Amino acid sequence: MSKYQIAQLNIATLMAPIDSPQLSDFVANLDRINALAEDSPGFVWRLQTDEGDATGIDYFGSDKIVNLSLWDSVEALHNYVYRSAHVEIMRRKKEWFLKMGEAYMVLWWVPAGHIPSVDEAAQKLNILREHGPTAEAFTFKKAFPAPSELASVPTDTLDGECPAT
Repeated sequence: MSKYQIAQLNIATLMAPIDSPQLSDFVANLDRINALAEDSPGFVWRLQTDEGDATGIDYFGSDKIVNLSLWDSVEALHNYVYRSAHVEIMRRKKEWFLKMGEAYMVLWWVPAGHIPSVDEAAQKLNILREHGPTAEAFTFKKAFPAPSELASVPTDTLDGECPAT
């Protein structure tokens, strides 16, 4: 078992209030998509209120929704996001969400068992926005290995032979 898990934050700007008719189909699918995540291999945890979702958390503003979760690996999260029924919801995002002009999703490694706060997630998103992908905050497109994997990468790939000799 890895000493690290992948945390992800995803925010979206709503086109209308969450309880509006325009977002009713999105809201109607929340329980199904959240259950799909929870039943997916590699899922660890997700942020939710007593209602079972995170739509009532307005940390980023009342016009934004937040998704914060933990997974065993980048691959497990990627499979859920891009190779499950979650894709059908992503294909419809233009119906419900405004296009954001800056990064709205960030990944970062946390020690296994650590539950990230929304404040921590917001800090990671800001790091990504300010510096681009780094080992501290990154994206699917430019992912970084877990710190324990970095430590286990052999530094001597030439079997001890100096290339200058």
